[in-house]
Amino acid sequence: MRGALPILLLVVLRSGPSYGYAITASLTQFGFGAVKGASIYPALSRLESAGWVATHWRPGDGGPGRKFFALTPNGIDALRHLELEWRQFTATVDRLIDENGEAE
Repeated sequence: MRGALPILLLVVLRSGPSYGYAITASLTQFGFGAVKGASIYPALSRLESAGWVATHWRPGDGGPGRKFFALTPNGIDALRHLELEWRQFTATVDRLIDENGEAE
């Protein structure tokens, strides 16, 4: 999961700015299980340091504000590159599985 988390976060953010809880809910909805904030927030911080994600605060509705994360233009470019790498990687894994038969 750790190796896939950056691309997963960028893909979720492609649909628009979001905050931590909503991002984890999206990942859970797609079947990745309960991804903890202890994994999400450091990964988002690394993406921000790389210039792929920008942050801003929005006031909460009757509660505390929320930190929102959004893709930057560099993040969109990085996501395109990561998607290509991911597709090549999974195709290679699929080929290896196919050529070596099913597990017994």
